[in-house]
Amino acid sequence: MAILKLTPSCKDYLWGGSRLRTDFGIKSDLDPLAEAWVLSCHPDGPSYLSDGSTLADYVAAHPGCLGTDCAKFEQFPILTKFIDAKNNLSIQVHPSNDYALKNEHQYGKTEMWYVLDCEPGAFLYYGFDHEISKEEFAERIQNNTLTEVLNAVPVHKGDCFFIPSGTLHAICKGIVVAEVQQNSNVTYRVYDYGRVGADGKPRALHIAKALEVTLREPPAKHDFGGQLAKCDYFTVDAVQGGFFGVAEEKSFVSVLITEGAGTLTCGEQKQDAQKGDSFLIEANSGAYALQGGCKALITTV
Repeated sequence: MAILKLTPSCKDYLWGGSRLRTDFGIKSDLDPLAEAWVLSCHPDGPSYLSDGSTLADYVAAHPGCLGTDCAKFEQFPILTKFIDAKNNLSIQVHPSNDYALKNEHQYGKTEMWYVLDCEPGAFLYYGFDHEISKEEFAERIQNNTLTEVLNAVPVHKGDCFFIPSGTLHAICKGIVVAEVQQNSNVTYRVYDYGRVGADGKPRALHIAKALEVTLREPPAKHDFGGQLAKCDYFTVDAVQGGFFGVAEEKSFVSVLITEGAGTLTCGEQKQDAQKGDSFLIEANSGAYALQGGCKALITTV
């Protein structure tokens, strides 16, 4: 089977909304619907095949389907999500591989965001606006003035942000993104606007760990030569209908439909492709084509 159509696991975090259901066709009874993990082998939220088995099950049963470049990873290397931020996400940071493996027994997280839609005036936090000391960082967390030194960036549809581990960040209200990240679920919350969870208690913060791993400086500029993002874990491109590619032996191909509708073909297989659909083309499947009036993110390892 060259093309796998995936069904996501979904999350009902308190800041979510309803747009993943109404705008992206994600089927879920959760309310709010905050995230859809559309390409995932993570046990906290696996993606499923049409027969109800998990993508992780399929990968285990089909050695080599991910490609030769994935052999260097101990686990499936990436995790892709839709995120609907009806309200602000917490200000947070993800640790590096070294720190996370030592302290959390899973990998760290480098990620990228691709803005699918946003309300007028929407912005997000992306690192600091100037370098600060560890002492000032701790003090501003304590006295609730952290946002005064963060880099607040206005966003527009089609914007892309590359977020290496250690970069303090937060998606703010009114933004819908596609996120491609390392296969990790380690997040250290630094500030959460005093919100309480479903149990009525303030949501947990992880300040001591955040102080250890956060880069207290403005984010570095990145030039990926026309690609949205490129790092050791993933390469992401934005394409539209009329796109032809090749699933080589090196890597599987993830196709995430972000707008419109069309068809995805590979060999003898042909799949209708609608906004919100997620597909995985196995490595070494050969030529594939995305046709019609749709747009997509193409991710490889």
